[in-house]
Amino acid sequence: MVSNAPDYARSIHHDGSSRYVRTPHGSDPRLGDEVTIRLRAAPDVPVERVLLRTCPDGEQHFVEMRVERDEPACRWWQASLKMSMPVVGYRFLLFTADGAYWLNGSGVHRHTPTDAEDFRLLADYAAPHWARESVFYQIFPDRFANGRPDLDVREDEFVYRGHRARVRRWGEPPSDGYAALVEFYGGDLAGIEQRLDVLVDLGVNALYLNPIFTARSNHRYDVTDYTQVDPHLGGNQALGSLRRATAERGVRFILDIVPNHCGVDHPWFQAALADPSAPSAEYFTFRHHPDDYECWLGVRSLPKLNYRSARLRDVMFAAPDSIFRAWLRPPYRIDGWRIDVANMLARQGADQHGVEIGRAIRRAVKEVNPSAYLLGEHFFDASTHLQGDCWDAAMNYAGFAMPIWYWLGRFEVSQHSHPDRVASKVLWPTQALVESWQAHRASIPWAIARQQFNLLGSHDTPRILDVVGGEAARNRLAVGLLFTYPGVPSIYYGDEVGLSGGDRFVRACMPWDRTAWDEDLRGFYQTLVRLRQMSRALIDGGFQMLSIEEDTLAFLRDTDSECLVVVGHRGPGARPAGPLPVAYGAIPDGAEFVELLSGARATVIGGHLSLPSMPPGVSFWQARWDS
Repeated sequence: MVSNAPDYARSIHHDGSSRYVRTPHGSDPRLGDEVTIRLRAAPDVPVERVLLRTCPDGEQHFVEMRVERDEPACRWWQASLKMSMPVVGYRFLLFTADGAYWLNGSGVHRHTPTDAEDFRLLADYAAPHWARESVFYQIFPDRFANGRPDLDVREDEFVYRGHRARVRRWGEPPSDGYAALVEFYGGDLAGIEQRLDVLVDLGVNALYLNPIFTARSNHRYDVTDYTQVDPHLGGNQALGSLRRATAERGVRFILDIVPNHCGVDHPWFQAALADPSAPSAEYFTFRHHPDDYECWLGVRSLPKLNYRSARLRDVMFAAPDSIFRAWLRPPYRIDGWRIDVANMLARQGADQHGVEIGRAIRRAVKEVNPSAYLLGEHFFDASTHLQGDCWDAAMNYAGFAMPIWYWLGRFEVSQHSHPDRVASKVLWPTQALVESWQAHRASIPWAIARQQFNLLGSHDTPRILDVVGGEAARNRLAVGLLFTYPGVPSIYYGDEVGLSGGDRFVRACMPWDRTAWDEDLRGFYQTLVRLRQMSRALIDGGFQMLSIEEDTLAFLRDTDSECLVVVGHRGPGARPAGPLPVAYGAIPDGAEFVELLSGARATVIGGHLSLPSMPPGVSFWQARWDS
């Protein structure tokens, strides 16, 4: 973005991709490396001098950047940067004919910014490289597929939160209220294994499974045994079988873990209730034993774990045989963890140990598997945990999904367990969407931004088709943005076949009668999965906004040999045929583009790509050239 700067500043660009950050070995930076930092701008921008500003060991330092080369549509500057610290922040100071400007992760500014939004490089960062090339598929196990009916929960088998367990027919609508927590449809790990080929056909190569450990509820966030897969899902043996089946197909998977709280029926808590001097009593916080204890958001069936306890830290992650470590080893060899309510973990009033515990979990997990993917659940600003020393990514609600919901649906805010949602009747501006995206990208290193877990919805949110009011074009637009924005895309099960129906159907059963599927929508997903996996620009490329109109946006994903211009239009009517400015992205006149869905062709003339009339939806304009 540009703050109090002339129009030409829109062409001044830098991001953390390999076009702009070059290491001597072509991979992620290492401590001691001399890294080449590049900056580009339009050839007619009146830049007289560029300085690269860093702050080694806390002291400001400037390096003069030199002109590397001129191209028909841009000029490149470069300078060398020493990776002298584990995290190196930098920004640019530009002297132009009309004064001095700063460029940092949030854009071009007249004012002197703080270091908070500087570009950042991570040295010796243990990146989960496989995740960057993955397309995830999220599965809520009880609702995906029933492969072993003999394992099903029995009617009245147990009582949870005052409600008896109920067996439901597959596809039957869930109930409202707390009774829905103990309605079981019979989905299990064998069902997932039996349907793997359907997912591979879709193009999926990674799975995220909601909790599978022994619990009372169907969501299983009330874990009663972290060492055993729920027998109704098939037990540990079924997970071992799923591991073998996914490995044969080149599919990875991560599991959902709940280190913030456990279920009220967990033996740890039951022992603590019975005896305040029990060894596990220190795992919890009792204000008045036994009835008044700390729990998750006041939900008494979910007592909160107390990480002041060194013994609890050992059991959960620190000891060699701890829970976090054990499942990363054979025979299960899971590929990472999704950390439930990571924003609340180890935070309790005056005791704020969230980052400390997050770092310790990271050290433990990476000791076992340096390429494990650590994903934190976070609905808000997760940047404190996304600086390279904690989570590898967050579920990118605030930085990706929510802006799309607001732009294609309506702007609204709410709080947990509160019945009201406060909404605006005014259409949310495209500019607000773009600025929201940029603010969240600017707050974290590029290495993290490129592996953020992007999603359009999950088991905790409305389905995207409901968010957009059932409008097919807007749904496809949202999906198009999911697969082309920097980060790792995740599909919530059933979205690809048009599953919808309001809040009660967020966790509905996957329909396996294909006559109920929206096959055209599934084909659209397949096309975009293939595009995402075949385009280096989408996996490794940079990101730059090109155009922001009232109802339309366009951005660039680029490498040295490929450029992809993504155009999204929300409607209500068609965007009239007309020019789209692309010169800001250093795209030269004469460049020829092909639209990947329709096969239409267009050529850049006078710095603009002439687009045909565009109905609501998304288009992808690709050009390739020799690097």
